[in-house]
Amino acid sequence: MKRHERLIFLDRDGTLNPDPGYLSHPDQMNLFPWVAKSLRKLHDAGFGLVVVTNQSGVGRGLITLENLQAIHARMDQLLAEQGGVAIDHYALCTHRPDQGCPCRKPSPLLLKDAATRLGADLSKSYMIGDKRIDLEAGRRAGCKGVIHVRSGAGAEEYQSIAPGEADYLAQDLGDAADWILRQPQ
Repeated sequence: MKRHERLIFLDRDGTLNPDPGYLSHPDQMNLFPWVAKSLRKLHDAGFGLVVVTNQSGVGRGLITLENLQAIHARMDQLLAEQGGVAIDHYALCTHRPDQGCPCRKPSPLLLKDAATRLGADLSKSYMIGDKRIDLEAGRRAGCKGVIHVRSGAGAEEYQSIAPGEADYLAQDLGDAADWILRQPQ
């Protein structure tokens, strides 16, 4: 596994791909049109890419672990084809919300574990997501910045994000990537 000093933590459903609700088969995996190009820009700027996702569909028996792995393999294939880029690590919580799992977002545990695994500095890393739990996980992990995207469920929350809850309100991942690349390192 390649080590990175800086990471981009990415929520999956609603940030990278449309969320059909419990995406359960690789054929359902489709990226938003701007995703591969945006991730390529971030990767070229030296960021490692980590998907951080709650997948309670596994804990609910709606998705098998095998299908979840196949869905991520399909994502990897699409990213390679569309942008020549790859995800460095998938950080997953497969528990139901009622199980009280310590790694489920908004807990920062998945982000902290990925940073340790990849040798990254959280204070130089960013979290991007379409829900408040993504922002909270990034803040609690100590990320340099947290970005809320309007894609996915973010359209519903976008107007009500309180000052300081997000460092930037982005239209989509492309807008978020451009904002990150304008920040002083």
